[in-house]
Amino acid sequence: MATSARATKRILWVDDEIDLLKPHLLFLQARGYHVDAISNGDDALELMQEAPYDLVLLDEQMPGRRGLEVLEIMRREAPHQRVVMVSKSEEDHTMTEAIGRRVDDYLVKPTSPRQVLSVVTRILEGSSIRQQRAAQDFAARFGELSRNAQQASTAGEFASVYTELVDWQLRLGSAGEEGLLDTVHSVLVDLRRDFGEWVVREYPRWMQDSEDRPRLSVDLVREFLVPRLGSDPVYFVVLDCMRLDQWRAMSPLLAEFFEIEETYHYSILPTATPYARNAIFSGQYPDEIARARPEWWDASDDEGSLNAFEDELLVEQLKRLTGREVPVHYEKIFSDRQGEQVRSRVNSALKTEGTVVALVFNFVDLMTHGRSESPILMEVARDERALRDLTRSWFERSTAFAVLREASRRGHKVILTTDHGSILCQNPSTVFARRDATSNLRYKFGQDLRAEDRSTAFGTRDEKDLRLPPGRLGMSYLLALDDYFFVYPTKLREYQARYRNSFLHGGISPEEMIVPVVSLTPRR
Repeated sequence: MATSARATKRILWVDDEIDLLKPHLLFLQARGYHVDAISNGDDALELMQEAPYDLVLLDEQMPGRRGLEVLEIMRREAPHQRVVMVSKSEEDHTMTEAIGRRVDDYLVKPTSPRQVLSVVTRILEGSSIRQQRAAQDFAARFGELSRNAQQASTAGEFASVYTELVDWQLRLGSAGEEGLLDTVHSVLVDLRRDFGEWVVREYPRWMQDSEDRPRLSVDLVREFLVPRLGSDPVYFVVLDCMRLDQWRAMSPLLAEFFEIEETYHYSILPTATPYARNAIFSGQYPDEIARARPEWWDASDDEGSLNAFEDELLVEQLKRLTGREVPVHYEKIFSDRQGEQVRSRVNSALKTEGTVVALVFNFVDLMTHGRSESPILMEVARDERALRDLTRSWFERSTAFAVLREASRRGHKVILTTDHGSILCQNPSTVFARRDATSNLRYKFGQDLRAEDRSTAFGTRDEKDLRLPPGRLGMSYLLALDDYFFVYPTKLREYQARYRNSFLHGGISPEEMIVPVVSLTPRR
């Protein structure tokens, strides 16, 4: 028998042959549903005014008002009423019309009691069943997941645990399991601490091109774009400042158009646009770029000046890797108001054989930065889940999505990635610095820099540890760990009030460093 919660669910079955459906009615009643049966649409509409029903099973072909006519009235009087259309007709137009009027499902007679029960259970109990299943699956997985988190000691192991935690955040959040989400968060907090300590030990060795270093920003073009070059155009799309969970919230929208093959890379440090994105487009570390083009590097952390040459860096890298000139069309898009012009220019560029269409979309980064300055954005994107929802909502209506759909329609492959992620910062870390220190809240360069609590930051005086250009005498480098952000002793309260609970980047955390790189192959 059904549970007491299920026994409260009320079903109205409308069919002019209702007497022939008695076995179906008894089958549903035996499983705890309250079922009222009526033989025509007018009486059904009157019943629905007297008491609400959780589900209506509606026959299409009845004397008097047909099912679709009854459905039209229902939609006016009870727009959110859940309805399953039942019909003897297998004609496409009947089913299409029913679906167009927002039926929740469609059954073709003759139906078995088991078929009807399956549809009723999915509609009325589906969310609670998914919630229960998610909780059971997480409970079964939690022990091993915790051990894996505690024992992680390689780039692959940290990435594996982090990506699984992101999956659980999405699944448990969708199921409404708030208590279990707190458990996931506690595992992530511990992982973040261990990850920071590990990166502090390992990163300087990675910068010496150690053989066991993970895939970094500098490797993306060589590993993913170059192998796909040929006579057909290829898209190389960078969504600036996109966390793994934001990507996974958006990816179902692309599944209709592409086969999706997802992996990850580690953003170089600092996890900020002037360093990580330049590394992607150049295939070089900052010190290499500065040596080759000293006039480009002004030793500041200003994104506008340091990221003004991405198109040239990409052209040079492709020539270096392939030994030939590869045609490149580059666009940096800050607003979807540019959408029509962008699509027009991209379509024009596609006429060149073998062109690389390189597109940088800055909306996610602008939203993340703007959130700290806007009370409205702070309220709308108050936590990670809200940020994911807002990102998906933007993407669904964005120029980026429109361009990708067009790429799928034309049969063109896409490499989609990001330069770095961001982290929700909660804890201030007091730093002492001279006036020349850079302004970023997750990383700082300056003379005689130091953190009051050394456990909150990775500090070094050797620029080779980060592959940065040589600095002035006495230059120090600080990168925030965990969810810390830097504050000065003289502005402690001001910075705490302004930046606590902000999404920031530039430091060391899985959210900032372990980010997606995705191969999209159009569905035929």
